[in-house]
Amino acid sequence: MPHEAPAPAPLRPVVPSPLRPAEDERFARYGVRLLLKRDDLIHPDLPGNKWRKLSPNLSAASGRTVLTFGGAYSNHLRATAAAGRLLGFPTVGVVRGDELAHRPLNPSLARCAADGMRLHFVDRATYRAKADPGVLAGLLSAFGDCQVIPEGGSNALAAQGCAALGRELRGRADVAAVACGTGGTLAGLAAGLGPGQRALGVPVLRGGFLGEAVRGLQRDAFGGPAGRWSLDERFHFGGYARTPPGLHAFADDFEDRHGLAVERLYVAKLLYGLTALTAEGAFAPGITLAAVITAGGDPERSRA
Repeated sequence: MPHEAPAPAPLRPVVPSPLRPAEDERFARYGVRLLLKRDDLIHPDLPGNKWRKLSPNLSAASGRTVLTFGGAYSNHLRATAAAGRLLGFPTVGVVRGDELAHRPLNPSLARCAADGMRLHFVDRATYRAKADPGVLAGLLSAFGDCQVIPEGGSNALAAQGCAALGRELRGRADVAAVACGTGGTLAGLAAGLGPGQRALGVPVLRGGFLGEAVRGLQRDAFGGPAGRWSLDERFHFGGYARTPPGLHAFADDFEDRHGLAVERLYVAKLLYGLTALTAEGAFAPGITLAAVITAGGDPERSRA
């Protein structure tokens, strides 16, 4: 495994993050013990997988401008902007949707701007081609020497950083589950788990592309397949940022049961999926299931 450099003082995380039992009869009646891995408590501005993914990338940037990508409500853009403010380096956010350039900033993008991020809006066709060498060359020509971090922060360095999450769960759970956007957290989580453990990813986007993305990240980060993992792609609720009333009702109920503010775009879909899978008998009686809570609840991000 790669050497883990200490985080800069302003980003000093609370790790390992707490692992707390959640007494819930919807799991207990099937003989499943539920634990909540509270990665949302790692850092107030860079919670959960955002700190785990960004920290090694920021070390590689060595103070240079960081250029990265995201949508109008991107947790990743907001975390990158916060890191720039805390550590004093410039950030550029390439935002999907050039129509947004002529509208008032939503609260998420306004937070990015307040933290000093330069927002660059591009049309959706250009955004889809963001990995094309010509598109990247144009961005670097416009913004100069930059450390480019992909959408969601998922690259080989990010996966290596997330392997620490798996190591923190060694011997603590049979199955470790996480919501997935771009696959970096799942790739690292699976790599860090021990023998006999497996990781489960619950994608929040449609498309069926994530399996190949995780395999590619593991090749880049670890030289090949690493650990046991699988995906269940049934719980995206129509796609990213789709949070219909039924999901909100589930999240409200989970909050009431456990005193946990449930973020809607990722965490609610994970917890809903795990509840449904348990009822289907997907987990053998007697197992311990750890749900990784990657973000805290925030009304700004709970969009219908």
